[in-house]
Amino acid sequence: MIFGDIPIDEAEGAILAHGLRAGGCILKKGRVLSAEDVAALRAAGIARVVCVRLEPGDVGEDEAAERVALACFGPGLSRSRAATGRVNLHATVRGLFQVDRTRVDALNAIDEAVTLATLADDSVVEAGEMVATVKIIPFSVAPSMLAQAEAAARGNGPLLAVHPFRPRPVGLVLTSLPGLKESVLAGTVAATRARLEALGATLLEPEQCDHEAVAVAHALERLRERGAQLLLVAGASAVVDRRDVCPEGIVRAGGEILHFGMPVDPGNLLLFGRISGIPTIVLPGCARSPKRNGVDWVLERLMADLPIRGRDIMALGVGGLLKETPLRPLPRARATAPESRAAPSIAAIVLAAGRSSRFGSTNKLLVRGLDGRAMIARTVDNVLASRARPVIVVTGNAAAEVAQALAGRDVVLAHNPDYATGLASSIRTGIDALSEGTDAALIVLGDMPLVRPEVLDRLIEAFDGEAGREIVVPAHRGARGNPVLFGARFFPALSARLGDVGGRDLLTEHAAAVHEVAVEDDGILRDFDTPEALAAAPDLASA
Repeated sequence: MIFGDIPIDEAEGAILAHGLRAGGCILKKGRVLSAEDVAALRAAGIARVVCVRLEPGDVGEDEAAERVALACFGPGLSRSRAATGRVNLHATVRGLFQVDRTRVDALNAIDEAVTLATLADDSVVEAGEMVATVKIIPFSVAPSMLAQAEAAARGNGPLLAVHPFRPRPVGLVLTSLPGLKESVLAGTVAATRARLEALGATLLEPEQCDHEAVAVAHALERLRERGAQLLLVAGASAVVDRRDVCPEGIVRAGGEILHFGMPVDPGNLLLFGRISGIPTIVLPGCARSPKRNGVDWVLERLMADLPIRGRDIMALGVGGLLKETPLRPLPRARATAPESRAAPSIAAIVLAAGRSSRFGSTNKLLVRGLDGRAMIARTVDNVLASRARPVIVVTGNAAAEVAQALAGRDVVLAHNPDYATGLASSIRTGIDALSEGTDAALIVLGDMPLVRPEVLDRLIEAFDGEAGREIVVPAHRGARGNPVLFGARFFPALSARLGDVGGRDLLTEHAAAVHEVAVEDDGILRDFDTPEALAAAPDLASA
């Protein structure tokens, strides 16, 4: 290819390198100049033009673009007519776009003259959507270079393809544990139905059963008999092992476990198996949310009839961090309004109802420190300095005195007339005082005034129901302390407790939902049940 500035008298048959205006007409870049064009340019006073002349063997930009696009071509695609060295490729169906990145990189590395740009691999595309574009940068390409590009594009199969989603019936098993709200189950069904309908699938009437392996197996068998071609299980408790309840249910139903876990957040705890050839997925907790997570990647591949192997899941780490990114829109079927990004509503329940029996005749919560504040006031002031709202103080023993110590503070007082029955009744009173829509609550002990506001805020920041961090507990040098933050899913279980117990057993029962936050000081471990304990913190009590 010859490129340069030439006299207008030599320009006929050359390719115009830059657009020009000649009298009343505009000549665009890439135009092959005719005798009439040259005459018009001469009449406009243009003596020289920047042009390109092809040498023998050079392949023009449009032909080169056509040939590269054809070599890339795969099922589910159409291509535009070449113009200015460009060919665009579009999806002909709604489905999953797939591209071999290694081969695209190899093609683009051959020479700067040939370029291929595509959507990301595994993109969901609509019919008519552009998925790739071939662009030849100069006006021609050498034959040898073009041959290399075509070979790289062809490889051992189509470089680009759109795999259509195939409609099918899908079964969903919902397991239940005592205290699990029906609204949580309803939300799971709604989010799952929206996901599936966006992919052209139909959700069969869900099967609900106890959170037991045998019950799960029977529910899966009933869905198979009803014609389900994909099986989903939403467990009341997240899977923590291949031998857990829901995986065991798959095995008891005659299935096998193929892979557990995936390097995608949210979505780490997904489990993938198969029953008599039917793909079976135990959903992670984040699947209860309509936001994009690892479940979507797996469902999209399955709906496009693409195989999934363990190594495919293991290769998802790069790009697998989906949390708080623009890649997490609502499913298409529900994306009729902008996504709400409201922060979770997190309250604090301060327990100040106890009899303080181990402290002697004095109510420890009313002991004043060197600054004149009662212990309960110091605790509450720390909570008020955090992001938790509202702050609910549960009173019982010496209720009037506790209220007086907190006078003027922005708190809600909730009296527990049954405080003598133990801690559980005070927790229940606090939860009953929460407003509808509260996402989580910190359970704060009134005799722990050394827990700093910044520690409380770190617990609040760590809470993420979608990512499965529904119970947040502080830890100092490996020892867990207080306060503990519980997501709303656990409010019924907390309210159901009796006697002088809190919610510590929930941390063991729902270990997969627990997230520890390491803190540097030991304030989370220090309560003041006895005068001796208080003596070890002299600033908390006046002389």
